[in-house]
Amino acid sequence: MAAPTLPSAFLPCARYLSRRDLLRVGALSIGASLSPANATAATLRGKLTATADSVIFLWMGGGVTHIDSFDPKPEAPEEIRGTLGAIQTALPGVHFGSPMARLAEVADELCLVRSFSHDSNDHLLSQVYTLSGRKVTPAQLFSEPNIGAIVNYLQGPRNGLPGYIAVPGITRPGPPPHNLFVGGWLGNSHAPFCTGGIPEQPDFTVGQKSPNPTAESMEDLAPRDLLPLEGLSNARLNSRSLLQQQLDQTRRDLETSLTTTGRQRQLEGALHLLTSTAVRSAFDIALESTATQDDYGRTKIGRRCLLARRLVEAGARFVMVDYGYDPDYGNLWDNHNAAGQNFPHVSELCQRGYHLAGTDRACAALLKDLRTRGLLQRTLVVFLTEFGRTPKINSAGGRDHWGMCGSMFFAGGGTRPGTVIGSSDEQAAWPTTPPWGPADIAATVYQALGIDHETRIPDQFGRPLPVLDHGRVIDGVF
Repeated sequence: MAAPTLPSAFLPCARYLSRRDLLRVGALSIGASLSPANATAATLRGKLTATADSVIFLWMGGGVTHIDSFDPKPEAPEEIRGTLGAIQTALPGVHFGSPMARLAEVADELCLVRSFSHDSNDHLLSQVYTLSGRKVTPAQLFSEPNIGAIVNYLQGPRNGLPGYIAVPGITRPGPPPHNLFVGGWLGNSHAPFCTGGIPEQPDFTVGQKSPNPTAESMEDLAPRDLLPLEGLSNARLNSRSLLQQQLDQTRRDLETSLTTTGRQRQLEGALHLLTSTAVRSAFDIALESTATQDDYGRTKIGRRCLLARRLVEAGARFVMVDYGYDPDYGNLWDNHNAAGQNFPHVSELCQRGYHLAGTDRACAALLKDLRTRGLLQRTLVVFLTEFGRTPKINSAGGRDHWGMCGSMFFAGGGTRPGTVIGSSDEQAAWPTTPPWGPADIAATVYQALGIDHETRIPDQFGRPLPVLDHGRVIDGVF
């Protein structure tokens, strides 16, 4: 049974929370996401040894072309391989597509999976599957919790930062636009804290797009709800907090001890976000050196990856870098070259600074930065999209949906660096080794964090449900 549908005003990331509403101590996602891990869940947690303390989940919604990135086929006909070349990586005999030059240099840090596969070519079903590790029907698009929501429920926040953060959390596949960043049957309080809310135009499939937009972007990723309230000092804010507690006293007498504690923790968490200089500074990319910002690239994906590193360094537990449907680039990865998309041939598109080339730069800089700062060993980096693209380039010069074969990678967090798991045929159309699907990837993420994916946790109605209903840890990752 799916969780009840909530009004749109209460859906996660549906709009920016009113900062003044934050003081009302209602059932706010931001406050609840800062409450400690559920006491019941703590007793159900698996007894695995964690190899990672944090996760950076590089989620590329829309379907990244694997044959032009991590699994090129230079011997295939041009209608398959396109016009891009293949380049040698740091791993002998392993090649990447030419737009991936920087990740090729650090391929010895990667645990690459070239046999990512499942049975759906549908964006919505496949995106929910990759975000949750659970297969769904069209009626279950919002019922299953994201992986980050499960982590938030079981392990909670850290250092005053929400347990599940999405940077910026604006991808909306459609049409019509769907918000798939949800807490599902765990409840709205375990949906991600989104730094960016929803842009004015959430349906990125409409509106005129430039045929060659600039990759440069000074996107503001600082959550507006962390800005000081105009005319409201921290002292006045704390006074209002005390007043709120006094007004709630009569209600507390009617509530159970557990419920009262939960409400108090929501208040404390919300106030901490508003009053903590350390929390606000974690979201401030401007504090990074010019050289570091240049290294990542002054692009949307570059700045989002840089913010993810800052948040993990500050103690964030699960950070999703969301890079998919975009107001400037439209269906960023969904490169059919259908009428109205204004895309060039896929081989040219991949070389642009907002496409594969810019993503390569940002991800490589992220790995190097984590390594330099001593964070990579305990930070699991996951690069994932919902499916690959068709091996054969279509008549419009694009590639279509292809769930049967794709590529993804892990890095850090106890994974085996310099590893290639699985392979595909001569056209990158089908795995020639046992396939690994979204549930297996989710099981692998949970394993790194010390979570037994067979653990059962209660949904909103108290029913015990497994963290995953299928899937197993990918052989050879650890």
